[in-house]
Amino acid sequence: MIDCPAGIAHTDTPKPAANLMAQPREFADRVEAYGDWRNRLARSVSSIHAWLREQDLADAQVDLGIGQLLEQLREDKLVVAFVAESSRGKSTLIDAMFFADYGARPLSATASRTTTCPTEYLFDAAQPPSIRLLPIETRLKDATVRDLRTHAEQWITFPLDFADAGQLSEALAQVSQVKEVPVALARALGLDDDTPGSTHEIGGGDTPVAVPCWRHAILNLPHPLLRQGLVIIDTPGLNAIGAEPELTLSLLSGAHVVLFVLAADIGVTPTDLALWKRGLASAEPAPAARIAVVNKIDNLWDDLKPEATAADIERQAGAAAALLELTPAQVFPVSAQKALLAKVNGDDALLERSRLSALEDALSRSAIAARCDSVGEAAQTVVRRLATGVRARLETQQARVAEQLGELRELRGRNQDIVQHMMDRGATEKELLERGMHQFTALRTVFTQQTNALFDIIGLEALRANAGRTRRGIERSPFTWGMRAAMADFFTSIRRDFGAAADRSAEIHEMMQAMYTRFAAELGSESFTPPPFSMLKYQKEIDRIERAYNQHFNTLWNMLSKAKFALTRRFFETVASRVKHVYEIANRDVEGWLRAVMSPLETHVREHHLQLQRRLESVERIHAASAELEARIRELDEQHEAVAVQIADLTRAVDALADITRKPETLPKST
Repeated sequence: MIDCPAGIAHTDTPKPAANLMAQPREFADRVEAYGDWRNRLARSVSSIHAWLREQDLADAQVDLGIGQLLEQLREDKLVVAFVAESSRGKSTLIDAMFFADYGARPLSATASRTTTCPTEYLFDAAQPPSIRLLPIETRLKDATVRDLRTHAEQWITFPLDFADAGQLSEALAQVSQVKEVPVALARALGLDDDTPGSTHEIGGGDTPVAVPCWRHAILNLPHPLLRQGLVIIDTPGLNAIGAEPELTLSLLSGAHVVLFVLAADIGVTPTDLALWKRGLASAEPAPAARIAVVNKIDNLWDDLKPEATAADIERQAGAAAALLELTPAQVFPVSAQKALLAKVNGDDALLERSRLSALEDALSRSAIAARCDSVGEAAQTVVRRLATGVRARLETQQARVAEQLGELRELRGRNQDIVQHMMDRGATEKELLERGMHQFTALRTVFTQQTNALFDIIGLEALRANAGRTRRGIERSPFTWGMRAAMADFFTSIRRDFGAAADRSAEIHEMMQAMYTRFAAELGSESFTPPPFSMLKYQKEIDRIERAYNQHFNTLWNMLSKAKFALTRRFFETVASRVKHVYEIANRDVEGWLRAVMSPLETHVREHHLQLQRRLESVERIHAASAELEARIRELDEQHEAVAVQIADLTRAVDALADITRKPETLPKST
């Protein structure tokens, strides 16, 4: 049991760490336990924040830091992506791993159903259970799926009722719909594939072309795992990877683990290999988060030759590992269909034979344990940083109280000359403080000018201007080199802006460091080093986006020979959307950093002024009535002790949070 520090009450009684995940066997168990753990972590952080407010220790910096941390915990998602060509059993595998408790096949309702658009399974409490479908015609707009998520009028919504199997099957069948459109429209949509030998090769005349009805689908399901933050992404194969750049640049690169599903009875086909190389092999995240699943091993089962069957399965897994350049530990042969049947019927022997448990254990190591490490470390870092600042303020306050106590105790038996000396000293300090306030006011003016200049450099207006120039450059150039040059200028301008922003933030840091040093020398306060701000992670993210752009652009250019302009324009909008996201994060982080830089100085000046005022009032009271001396000494003793209790409570609260972030031994370590 985690002891709650005195004065800080948790919203509920924490569970023992050993009960967090009591010997979990399935990935679903671990997802639920991870969600419970994350909720306990958020409640602990909220309790610390409430205590800081009660003790009048929460300033703007603390409120901002805690608020951002709680928002991150609320929005935290565990994203698992499934990638495969058609008829590899993705939907059955998803059913077996996550939705077997429904006792049916909610996603793989029909054997012939094939997903034709990227599909997300998630839970949003603000929306009713439904399937939201984005019409394929939205590809004609210069907007990414991410941009359109908040535009409800662009989506078509069907309600979902899990109690009605027929209605559910009919609604889920929507993601498989295709329709025939004229060649010109298909080319405008960027969905024509005239590569020689393609199964969708477009002929002359008005031959209609079959295209998906939907560009994207979002299933909002009130399933316990999805309520805990699990997000499942189902991608429809090679055609979607090539035609929708956002898949590789955003959805798949943001997944914590990607499962590439193959079929054991046919092995790694050329289309499987093309899908792997174009969409997954060199994309973010690192290859360690890639898992290959050799599905349908039940097609190889021969009860008369069990040893030969096992050898065939291992041979298929080894061949897949070699072709995909993975280690054997990243390839898992399973039977999703038999695993689903075993879970529905409670057949432990069949479940073991399906080998699904080994895959679920690997997912736990690749996704959940690593996510637990990341979230816990981030929470500890934020809380410890804020607690360090609060503790420094308390220790400074404690030192000043101790100084006043020493002065007052020396007054015992002294004459009024000592009191007058103290009053003169207080007046001198007041004069220094007033001079410092004038300097502080001037600093605020310069600080505001510097911050405005910084936001002018990396603000969204600057990005819009840059994107507009690039968009016009692409539209004016019908040739590949012109488009490449426009995109190269786009990234060069972004790097120049972030470089200038780094210089400006360094100037602000240097200015604030000098001011903190001056205030420490003139007012006798504790020296404080404001945290620096680095633009490096945003510059690296821009580099990652550019690498993905170059790789994907080369692939698209080799795959297509028509409708290149329309696809290139949509591709640029996807890149611009990702860059905009980086700018938004950078602006948010810069705003938080600027507050963190200025807030301690504001707090220090305010507290110094308050302490000085109290000292002057104390000396005046002593001068007017020396009988109050002992009472004032007792008052300061109590104040000194109260601050010591606050420091001890704060330390115990931070240590208790660290206890929560530690995973029990039953949770597999991240790899």
